Amino acid sequence: MQKLLTVFTPTFNRAYCLGQVYESLVRQTRQDFVWMVIDDGSTDETKALVEGWISENKIEIRYIHQENQGMHGGHNTAYANITTELNTCIDSDDFMLDDAVEKILAHWEKHGLDAPNLAGIVALDAYRDGKVIGKKIPDHLKTCKLSELYQKHNVSGDKKLILRTEIARQFPPYPIFEGEKFVPLGILYLMIDQQYDLLPLNEVVCIVEYLPDGSSRNIFKQYRRHPKGFAYSRTIAMKYGVTFRQKFRNAIHFVANNIQLKRISFLFKNPNVPLTLLALPFGVAVYFYIRSKARN
Repeated sequence: MQKLLTVFTPTFNRAYCLGQVYESLVRQTRQDFVWMVIDDGSTDETKALVEGWISENKIEIRYIHQENQGMHGGHNTAYANITTELNTCIDSDDFMLDDAVEKILAHWEKHGLDAPNLAGIVALDAYRDGKVIGKKIPDHLKTCKLSELYQKHNVSGDKKLILRTEIARQFPPYPIFEGEKFVPLGILYLMIDQQYDLLPLNEVVCIVEYLPDGSSRNIFKQYRRHPKGFAYSRTIAMKYGVTFRQKFRNAIHFVANNIQLKRISFLFKNPNVPLTLLALPFGVAVYFYIRSKARN
């Protein structure tokens, strides 16, 4: 029987914590899933660890090794290789609640299978103490767009996306820039929002931990190290932002990224030239602020 869900985990030198993902998947009350591990060039014992789990044969595991490309490169590889209808990313420092797969698949089988306008499910993340990260999804929403949740409905905090694989593949893969290892993942979700809706699931499915070596804890350094990736993401957000405030904020950061790249042509080569010119002085200020924070 064809399984319905792939849980994929991009990982780089995270053998020390990857076991909690595995153990949470072994405990799932419904085993109708595949675990895909994208080893993004690890130099620790990740490969041996995963091969040991494969030999245990407790859950179905696919292991893919690639040269280091960054988190977004891991997502590209996952989308290119997944064969199930649905997929979700569980980071190497996170884990799923024991009944998460059961909740996801039951909700999808009841409300999503015959709804071609749905790109997947948006569910909740929580901290280890069980507290939901940010705000829950408004109960009255039967379908929603991720960007509108944040910009119109004042929802906050990370949410867990479970996407239809064929829809994720309809959009361009994250670009790989030479010398950079980071492109914000949200640009894909913003592009999906333009054509599809999501099915809300106001249930916690993932426990999230922000480790010191994670991207969320190192955002200022990421900003300085990966200006091309950030600049690319800003062009998408400037084009598809829901509100003027969102578009203007991204225009400011677009200016800051391009100042770092010493690209003057950005003033006239972007999705919204008037907005970029308006954002210019603020972008200059953000550039100097980020540079000082990254140094510290």
